[in-house]
Amino acid sequence: MEAPPCSVGVVGGGILGMTLALRLRALGCRVTIIEGAAAPGGLASAQEIGGYTWDRFYHVILMSDTHLRGLLSELGLADRLQWGQTRTGFYTDGQLYSLSTSLEFVRFPPLSLVDKARLAATILVASRLKDVRRLEGIPVTDWLERWSGRRTFERIWLPLLKSKLGENYRLASAAFIWAIIARMYAARRSGMKREMFGYVEGGYDTVLRRFRAHLEGLGVEFLTGRPAKEVRDNGAVAEVRFGDGPARAFDRVVLTVACGRIPALCPQLTEAEKARLGRVVYQGVACASLLVTKPLAGYYVTNITEPWVPFTAVIEMTALVGTERFGGHALVYLPRYLTQDDAFWHRSDAEIETEFLDALARMYPDFRRDDVRVFQVARVKEVLALSTLHYTATALPSTRTSLENVFVVNSAQIAQGTLNNNEVIGLANLKTAELAPYLRARTAAGPRIRA
Repeated sequence: MEAPPCSVGVVGGGILGMTLALRLRALGCRVTIIEGAAAPGGLASAQEIGGYTWDRFYHVILMSDTHLRGLLSELGLADRLQWGQTRTGFYTDGQLYSLSTSLEFVRFPPLSLVDKARLAATILVASRLKDVRRLEGIPVTDWLERWSGRRTFERIWLPLLKSKLGENYRLASAAFIWAIIARMYAARRSGMKREMFGYVEGGYDTVLRRFRAHLEGLGVEFLTGRPAKEVRDNGAVAEVRFGDGPARAFDRVVLTVACGRIPALCPQLTEAEKARLGRVVYQGVACASLLVTKPLAGYYVTNITEPWVPFTAVIEMTALVGTERFGGHALVYLPRYLTQDDAFWHRSDAEIETEFLDALARMYPDFRRDDVRVFQVARVKEVLALSTLHYTATALPSTRTSLENVFVVNSAQIAQGTLNNNEVIGLANLKTAELAPYLRARTAAGPRIRA
């Protein structure tokens, strides 16, 4: 007799969980996505801002994003992908500079010619490294100072590290900065040395709607608005329990949630497993979205090294997608990356708005507070799993757990990369092959639903 299909519960309905469901369904599994929010999408989910729908956090597609572009083709969205050439700004010493071309880089006043040469060499070295694993044993500060020199490190790299990581920069390995450099270098290489970025018409709202419809058409079940409270394994099945309503039993359960949530979700894990999960250090983000009557400077991204500026960067999304999409307004993101214990988490939206807009007025002489039509803030505490020293050896989560029917696939398993949708789709593709040998159903699994 033919064995029944394996039932799999995927806890977490972000891009990672949805891609994993797609691949598991292709293997013949019966898949259910369990998502606490009202709709799937996670960090890629959309928001309403001033009557328009766009991404809650900023996202961009690179020509080198082969996993993401492949998924868009599967979903029939390749023809909705738009490309544009953008510019990069740099705010330092109280001045805004353009760093969009090689000539502008050569003319960049804050650094001497020697400094620029060493900075360029740092980027070139990083782009050509093959043995990335060894970088996990080198502090990011040591590696950058070695290749770029003390002056460039202190004027450029250190302020950027502090802006992105806060005091966690002291924990980061050189693999962290390598991942960022490698991705952006690949984008320029794929874009013929130009900064070519892409987006899907309508943003990720378009992608998520099509993705969900595609999965449902394949028979994937969505349980949204049902946060998983606990996962228990009785040896025959893994049971997902909720705050209310009946529990659900599956042959296998795959957790795609952040490491910090897993010990409470799976109390049966060993103390050693819980300790390893606890060694993953996360950065969070408080990201303001603004609708402004006019562009600030027209750069897609402006990097910032001034310590008084309360946000990490300025992202002018409409420098890529155009103001027409937003009724002639400019859409601007102001992210601030935070450690888990940062006091900034307790700031109200009104306090953040005052501080951020005061900083914009200081940075951009033509900016007026009256230019802002909408200001809203999104917060997520566990966004980026930091590549800390000796990460693979000491913190990288295992896919298998001590529970026979419970597995982990989450973005903290991106050891030599940086968090973006292309990486998480690639991770889902990779982990599906790793999970495949364990996706055999039990013929005597017992009851599937328990009150």
